[in-house]
Amino acid sequence: MKETPRGARSGRGRSGRLRAFGIAAVAGCLVGLVGGAFRWCLAHADALRGSVLETAAALGPAGRLIPVALTALGAAVACAIAQRVPHAAGSGIQHVEAVWRQEAEARTAWLVPAKFVGGLIAIGSGLVLGREGPIVHMGAAIGSAAGRRGGLDAEYAEKASDADDARMLHTALGGAGLAVAFSAPLGGLLFVCEEVTGTVRPRLVLLTLVGTVTAVATSRLLVGDGLVLPLAALPAPPLGTLPVFLLSGVTAGALGAAYSALVVRTLEVCDRLTRVPLVARAAVIGAGVGALMAFDPLLTGGGDQLSERLLTGGTLTVGALVLCLAVRCVAGPLSYAAATPGGLFAPLLALGALWGTLTHALAAPLLPAGSAGMGTGAAAFAVVGMAGVFTGVVRAPLTGAVLVVEMTGAEALLLPLLIACFAATVTADRLGSEPVYDTLRRRMLERA
Repeated sequence: MKETPRGARSGRGRSGRLRAFGIAAVAGCLVGLVGGAFRWCLAHADALRGSVLETAAALGPAGRLIPVALTALGAAVACAIAQRVPHAAGSGIQHVEAVWRQEAEARTAWLVPAKFVGGLIAIGSGLVLGREGPIVHMGAAIGSAAGRRGGLDAEYAEKASDADDARMLHTALGGAGLAVAFSAPLGGLLFVCEEVTGTVRPRLVLLTLVGTVTAVATSRLLVGDGLVLPLAALPAPPLGTLPVFLLSGVTAGALGAAYSALVVRTLEVCDRLTRVPLVARAAVIGAGVGALMAFDPLLTGGGDQLSERLLTGGTLTVGALVLCLAVRCVAGPLSYAAATPGGLFAPLLALGALWGTLTHALAAPLLPAGSAGMGTGAAAFAVVGMAGVFTGVVRAPLTGAVLVVEMTGAEALLLPLLIACFAATVTADRLGSEPVYDTLRRRMLERA
């Protein structure tokens, strides 16, 4: 067998490495189109669900059965779709992490349509699930397929220890998916480095930057370029109030640890119900969520409407905050246990906004008079609570802080956000809580 000259191998490797950036750009555009279309469809599904709820309310007590039936049907159909495609159920982020660690193989065949259709039905019907999980997973699948079709594989790796470009594209385009889900390109990049890989590699960073920039730019053709959760401009809070934000982060970290444990525990309990078919279990969970929706729509859904209301000064009594917080703490893990496509991030952010608003109400005696105009009002605590609870569950403090800033435009709160995320991370660690996606990844591999 004739040996290929070293120079030829080197030249071919350089060509492959340069070609990877072009493939990342093209794949990023495709992720932007798919993710943007997913967000667009979800927005219209939310509007349609609102119209159905208004019609059902006008029908009196009998009309309350309509959201119960529709959500149960949506959960059952979405679960049935997910069961036909490996790894289509749940968030999918744990699968992206497993592929990076070479613990699992990338899935592309039918994964994108299953995640798209199943996620649209599950989230659109009102389950307490987030859009980011399906978009991240679809983005990773698109990146992997693009890498393979572009001829990128391990033979182009410059060093034996380097990950192959196809695997890097899988991870990088997953980050592009998160960027599209929240219109947060920097958040997508930090998500890849801090959460998925736990490392900073120049090549991976560059591929992720190319993917996120092209993906977000393309998605704006469908969803616009506005902030996901627009917030009125806030001044930087006084330095003397930073200890209060530190305490807020501590409590958010404790809540995040408890929520993470509740998600895993709910999955374990549902696993024991072996006599109940998965689709039937999903229908029962959907019916329960539908009953909550008939009572108050803010108790269900991904949570964007709830977060926006809290950030824009919508008033809720302390009792209403506690009720909504308690209900969503249960409805979120139950919705995830329905085994439909859907993520955890968006419900976590809504939970954090609730917790932050409640924290402000309880900490009001510690704040200076007229604090609402000093960057320490309820909206500021809601923003900090979003990042804190997210960090307590996911254990990615930089991602949490930057993601929330990109979603809300609250750059003035960056210092309180970083302090709260630090406190949330330390608190959750001290409580012995494992990052939720580490647990979910290990659970996925054990079940496989």
